[in-house]
Amino acid sequence: MYIERIGQGPDLVLLHGWGLNSAVWQEIVPPLEPYYTLHLVDLPGFGFSQHTIVESADLSLWSEAVLPHLPAQFNLLGWSMGGLIALRMALDHPTRIQRLVLMGSSPCFLQQENWPGIRPDVLSGFNRALQLDTRKTIERFLAIQAMGSESVKEDVKRLKNWLQQRPDATPAALKAGLQLLETVDLRTELAQLNCPVMSLYGRLDSLVPVAAVAEIESLLPECRSVIFPHAAHTPFLSHPQLFIEALHQFID
Repeated sequence: MYIERIGQGPDLVLLHGWGLNSAVWQEIVPPLEPYYTLHLVDLPGFGFSQHTIVESADLSLWSEAVLPHLPAQFNLLGWSMGGLIALRMALDHPTRIQRLVLMGSSPCFLQQENWPGIRPDVLSGFNRALQLDTRKTIERFLAIQAMGSESVKEDVKRLKNWLQQRPDATPAALKAGLQLLETVDLRTELAQLNCPVMSLYGRLDSLVPVAAVAEIESLLPECRSVIFPHAAHTPFLSHPQLFIEALHQFID
């Protein structure tokens, strides 16, 4: 398991989203490292953790693969798919998580009756396309993440650049990760969380629609929600200063 540790202060673990790796955080590392000891995780099968593979879509296996490499207690930030893994950690190991930050994430990514999310045909289409052209499928997913952002072209360019800085994700990890997005539903477990939680959303996000915010808040009424009005799925990239301010206010 590859984890880069940098900075000083309270421990803050960052979990990236599907298809990417921990290089995605590099622009926000300099302003954060004076305040936190950052643990930048390459999830199993992604980036430099390509030899640590979880082939199953069992969310607990992903959580348990990462947890032994982390401090005894820590603040945890999960973005997108990383948010699902972060939720599982916080639910299964409540004494280890001090504060939980979920960004561009949802307890259930799949659109269902009375639940906004990603259309089932979109996720199944990504699964089929992944078998034909892995790189093109990932780049298409990156484009969807930035769609709606004021700086969409620049955001996609930066995401692609970071993706290329690390080894390609393994096909097994990519497939299992998509299955997590398609099958995991933690809605009924949210009430069991007993650590402070903050959720960050982009109003223009097409993967976690802003309409889902009220639904999530109804399941987790103590959660602090922050909506970035001009951001899409990557507010830490398009609006880093606002993201950092929200993070400081919550953790400190």
